Formats: sequence, structure tokens, C-alpha cells
Amino acid sequence: MAYAQTHPRNIALIGYDGAQSLDLVGPLEVFSMANRFAAAPAYQVILASQAGGEILCNSGLRLAGAVRVADLPGDLDTVLLAGGDEQGLLSMRGSGIVEWLQARRDVVRRIGSVCSGAFILAAAGLLDGRRATTHWDACENLAAFRPAVRLEPDAIFVADPPFYTSAGVTAGIDLCLSFVEADLGAEVALAVARNLVLFMRRPGGQTQFSAGLGVQAAATPRLRKLVAEISADPTGDLSLPELARRGGMTERTFSRVFQKEMGTTPAAFVELARVDRAKALLETSDWPLARVGERAGFGSLDGLHRAFQKRVGITPGEYRQRFGRVAA
Repeated sequence: MAYAQTHPRNIALIGYDGAQSLDLVGPLEVFSMANRFAAAPAYQVILASQAGGEILCNSGLRLAGAVRVADLPGDLDTVLLAGGDEQGLLSMRGSGIVEWLQARRDVVRRIGSVCSGAFILAAAGLLDGRRATTHWDACENLAAFRPAVRLEPDAIFVADPPFYTSAGVTAGIDLCLSFVEADLGAEVALAVARNLVLFMRRPGGQTQFSAGLGVQAAATPRLRKLVAEISADPTGDLSLPELARRGGMTERTFSRVFQKEMGTTPAAFVELARVDRAKALLETSDWPLARVGERAGFGSLDGLHRAFQKRVGITPGEYRQRFGRVAA
């Protein structure tokens, strides 16, 4: 059910020098587009910073016209903090924004973050004991910085009202689209998604952008072709003797070279490639789990389950429930 509202909701997008520009511009586009499709103007979007004026983003883009955080209206509906570079985040922690957030935690309907903006919410203690996420590459740092946060590293965004966190950069757009759906209904949200050429609900979690791609990118020329072949087709015989034969080395030499150049063992990489293939099949097909396991290269359904628990932390069935196709 859409949230009843008789006047535009005040949405504050808070940036700072060093902020990621898309963390601010992406949400701005979603809320602005929603105003076009709503029966009446639904959002008043306000760009803000601690000092007001101009925000120099980490890309060099300059955003003018920010109001001072201290001058924001008292009836804020939603506050969203941008992520950014390390220096910018450190400046925010010492700017008074932490105290400002703490003072408004019980009066603002939604307080959220995009990407590494979660570090600011964590510094304010707002995420202690709550589920949250951030960019996949910053999850370990956030866990070390604030161990009380219950991190969900694979989530595109996490809702633990009244706090909302999203993964890297474009995930903030997904989060804001979910806000539009909650506020104005699925029809308006779908219209916004179509106009901006977005997924209404993005398939998959953010691990699809991390481990597998990172390992492939690290491959040196002598292993790159083989690694690409494994990723493209992780089925069949990918045992150590067969991979060593295809790599033109002895088993011992192949294992040593692969570990040194790729940072993981051949067996671990094969398992990761098979998990990635299984995730894609779970997201896009209605096949029984046994067939998914077979087409992903696992020898048994039990092997699929063990690999998922180890690599993803949930069962294949749970993964499909979260990221599978939405029924018509």
C-alpha cells in the first residue's frame, strides 16, 4: 500500500567534497522522474552539504546550490547520504553530521545511504544491531569499523526501517526506486523504471560483480585463455590433471603457477565458476535444483548445496527466492 501523503515529501540528498556524483544524481533522477508520473508532485528533493554551496565530487563534477544541513526543513521525510572517497568520508565524521543524524533518528521516516555512505550511518551508531550493506569492496572494512552492524555483503540494498543501506553506486537507484514503489505504488515505480531503462527489481546480488570478475581480471596471458574457458563452460572434466594438460604443464607446476598468479587454487576457481553459473540459472530459469546443478557442472545436488553454503552463505533455494524471476 502506498504511503498516504497530502503534500510533497522533503527528500534530503547529503553530499560533501569527495562524494560519488552518481550517489547524488542517481537518486535525484529517480525522485524527479516519479514527480512526472505521480498524480501530483510527490517529492521535493533538496541537495545539501554541511557548509552549503558547491559540492566537488570525486570525479571532478561540481554540483552547485546545496543548502546547509543546518538549514534543512524540520519535516524531512527521507535523508540519503552519498558514498565517496576516504578523505571525504573522514571529513564527514568530524563535521557534526554524526550528531545531526543522531538527533533526527526518531523524527525522520527514512534515513539511508548509498555505497560507502553506510560508514557515516555506522559512525553515528544507527546501524548497531541492524542489517545493512555497502559496496562489496568495503564490507570487510565496515565490519572491522563497526562490528555491531549485521552485514549482508551480497544484498543490493537492505531495508531495516527506519534505516536503509545500499551497495555500490547504482544500487542507490534501486533503493530509491523501492521508495517510490512504497510511496506511490508499483504502477508509478514501473513507469519510472521503464523511462530510465532500469530493472524494476535487479536480478542477482552484488557478489556477481566481485570475486569471479576479479579473479578473471587478474589472469596473466598464459592463463587468461584457460580461465575464460572455465568461466564460459564450467561443466565437464575440470580436474587438476585435465587442467594441467590444457595448460601444457605438469600437475605440480600448474598448481604452483595458478596459485601464484591467480591467488587461489584451480579447484577453488572451478567451484567459484560453477557457483556463478548456478546463480545465473537460478535467477533466470524455473529448472529443478538438480538440473541447475547438472548444468552448472556439479556432480550432484548435494555438491550444489555444499558449494552454495560455502560460497554464498545460503542454500540454492533461498537464493532463488531472493533473486529469481518475479512471477507474473
